[in-house]
Amino acid sequence: MKNKKTGFVAGVAVAGMALAATSAQADTTLTVATVNNTQMIEMQKLTPVFEKSHPGIHLNWVVLEENVLRQRVTTDIATHGGQFDVLTIGNYEVPIWAKQNWLVPMDGLPASFDVADILAPVRQGISYKGQLYALPFYAESVMTLYRTDLFKKAGITMPAAPTYDQIREFADKITDKAHGIYGICLRGKPGWGENMAYFSTLVTAMGGQWFDMHWHPTINTAAWKQALTYYDDILKADGPPGLSSNGFNETLSLFTSGHCGIWIDATSAAGTVYDKKQSTVADSVGFAALPTGSFTGGPTWLWSWNLAIPKTSTHADAARQFVTWATSKEYIDLVAKTDGWVNIPPGTRATSFASAEYKQVAPFSSFVEDAINHSNPTGQTKNPRPYTGAQYVGIPQFQAIGTSVGQTVAATLAGSETVDQALASAQASTNRTIRQAGYQK
Repeated sequence: MKNKKTGFVAGVAVAGMALAATSAQADTTLTVATVNNTQMIEMQKLTPVFEKSHPGIHLNWVVLEENVLRQRVTTDIATHGGQFDVLTIGNYEVPIWAKQNWLVPMDGLPASFDVADILAPVRQGISYKGQLYALPFYAESVMTLYRTDLFKKAGITMPAAPTYDQIREFADKITDKAHGIYGICLRGKPGWGENMAYFSTLVTAMGGQWFDMHWHPTINTAAWKQALTYYDDILKADGPPGLSSNGFNETLSLFTSGHCGIWIDATSAAGTVYDKKQSTVADSVGFAALPTGSFTGGPTWLWSWNLAIPKTSTHADAARQFVTWATSKEYIDLVAKTDGWVNIPPGTRATSFASAEYKQVAPFSSFVEDAINHSNPTGQTKNPRPYTGAQYVGIPQFQAIGTSVGQTVAATLAGSETVDQALASAQASTNRTIRQAGYQK
């Protein structure tokens, strides 16, 4: 009997070890690289909800500042490093990386995901040859946010479609530096997706572009000089301290804490600005269109932050479960219940814009939906151009070009270069890069 009992105990032990081994093999840890924006930090906080509904899948978060994120994920995917299972990337990267066969196609999605509910321009921006290669977490166009209380005090009215000349006049009138009120806040931190995202739209408004039809840079031109002079002058006259250090998040913080009178930036900021839990000025914010200059029309801002799976991931199936969860209608409902409708990841789904609860707390919702649906990143600049994109150039080399020019633009704000010096330097470095890449024939 003793031997039988021992044999039984041993058998149970072996079976238990086998079960534990199977469980260990079934457990999967996904490494998710994302940006430190408000909506992504909320996604990280909801990790327990995902892990509870997906037993055996665990999330390891790498949350980075925007410029650092772009550098890390680009280096990793280009070198096939395999550090990440899920990447947070933009509609700039998705088609370029899909063409390189670096991303897992997002096909075979369940009917409940409802791909058709995603706004058409957003879907198109993350597709390559008709196939989705990422799923959108949030999307945005551009708007002018402003303080209605400061405008009322100054006796001025923001038109629905302001000009840049009017913006300068308004900023001058509401600036009160002695009381920490700055007439205008704009991105100044260098980076192709930071200061150059906004600045590229300013160049377009002044009638400029990045390249002519023969891929010769058009930076050292009258249009760019007008744009950079305007940008440099208005920020030095009416902007906050630390101009060349303020990116999207820093400027969002300045605005929500009551230090900015006007802010021209992404529509995705509106939810935070109008949220009384996060914004001290939530009750005194108005919005208008992107200002215009001498040129109206042309390409318009369309950006989306998307979740994609690199081909190097060894956990693609588990990663797909997470990506579809985080970009689903159910996830949006979850955020609405836990953090309020005004804080949902915006701009991706028609059902979100149709929600009565969202409309009630987001007076900007119809404006944003219309801006995204009518965005035109492939539109033409004043003179013909050989590339697409509104706040970027849709070629692989733009990461390097945009970052380099962004540093030069920031140098004017810091006072280390004049406008003329900055434009000459940016023209030369851009021409060198684009020529070496073989674009000029």
